[in-house]
Amino acid sequence: MRNFLKLRKNRSYNYSPRYYKGENSPFKIEHKLDKYRSTAHTQRGLKNKFSSAVDDLKNEGDKNVKLRFLIIVAILILLFLFIIDFDLSIFLNP
Repeated sequence: MRNFLKLRKNRSYNYSPRYYKGENSPFKIEHKLDKYRSTAHTQRGLKNKFSSAVDDLKNEGDKNVKLRFLIIVAILILLFLFIIDFDLSIFLNP
């Protein structure tokens, strides 16, 4: 009599595509730029997350990104205020 508490294991197949000529598995889905990203293959756990965040802070990158980001945010805020017809004269002294 079978044990009712144990689940049956799924069958596994060793399928290999006939015409695939590559190094890795064709079934592994990976983006082309994942090897350059620091957050793509991070380990789990609080300590590993904290250490990867510290490493990202040490890595500066492009210096104009902050300025570009602030300009884009300012333009989007002004566009939003224009759309809702906000009166900016309340900030000016009469």
